[in-house]
Amino acid sequence: MHMRRRTALGLAMAWATSATSAAWAAADKPIRLVVPFPAGGGTDIVARKLAEQLRQRLGQPVLVDNRAGASGNIGAEAVARAAPDGSTLMLTAAPFAIAPAMFKSLPFDPVKDFTPIAQLATVPLLIVARADAPFASVADIVAAARKAPDSLSYASFGNGSPPHLVGESIRLLSGVRFAHVPYKGGQAALADILSGRIDFAIMDVVSMTPLVQSGRLKALAITGAQRSPSLPDVPTLTQAGVAFDTVGWYAVFGPAGMPAPLVAQLNAAMGEAMATPEMRTLIVQGGSIPIEPALSAAQWGRQFAQDVQTWARVARESGARIE
Repeated sequence: MHMRRRTALGLAMAWATSATSAAWAAADKPIRLVVPFPAGGGTDIVARKLAEQLRQRLGQPVLVDNRAGASGNIGAEAVARAAPDGSTLMLTAAPFAIAPAMFKSLPFDPVKDFTPIAQLATVPLLIVARADAPFASVADIVAAARKAPDSLSYASFGNGSPPHLVGESIRLLSGVRFAHVPYKGGQAALADILSGRIDFAIMDVVSMTPLVQSGRLKALAITGAQRSPSLPDVPTLTQAGVAFDTVGWYAVFGPAGMPAPLVAQLNAAMGEAMATPEMRTLIVQGGSIPIEPALSAAQWGRQFAQDVQTWARVARESGARIE
């Protein structure tokens, strides 16, 4: 019994020493924060502001590295192959959770090959229609689609995008049929919404809010579990009658196998950073919603795994696929 206790204690001390050493292995070199999308987008803007905050809190340089391509998969693969010493992290968005459902093969598994570190904010989407559209709610859209199947169409950012799968979720959960029209950019979709060529659209909050406030569009619902501070009168999709609250997000991941002390340290630093007035203002002005209270790495990991399963189910049942 004595020997077993001493052996267990020795193993625990060895693990703690190893983990602590690994946690500080990156202390003498910059942290590379990979953004798997082009510079200038919402994810990149958040990453650059977060990098400034982390420099102050970790006492290390934090360099943003844009590794765009293949819908974010090129940057993600580079992070999956990096050493789990904290020197390489990734700030990404919801398409990362959707990727396994959209691509026939990936060079990584988002759940098995990464360490979830922190969820930074949720990124809701807005269901909008032109101001004079003949429906005033999501329930009206469902009723119209039920009365005349395939008579309505909706716009999204493209096949396999979060707006596309939200539209498919509305369709599947309501048991109706309407057509998806993918666009390469929001401006082209907006022109067709305003002209009446498209019946409704699922788009980002920040670009649609001014048009809603000016009266050119009407907002029917917002995705996620809570209403937007900038559009408090717009119901969530669940409140509008469709029980779907999965939402987009910004989050940070590292390679699989990162030591728990290092993950906890990074999670705490990111939680502190996101609570600052500078980061909160950036998030809200970008149409996103701060995480309150901040999630632990374990809590975020469970939520992320659930998101992967949810998007996979929607893709499977709707037949949505990129390739």
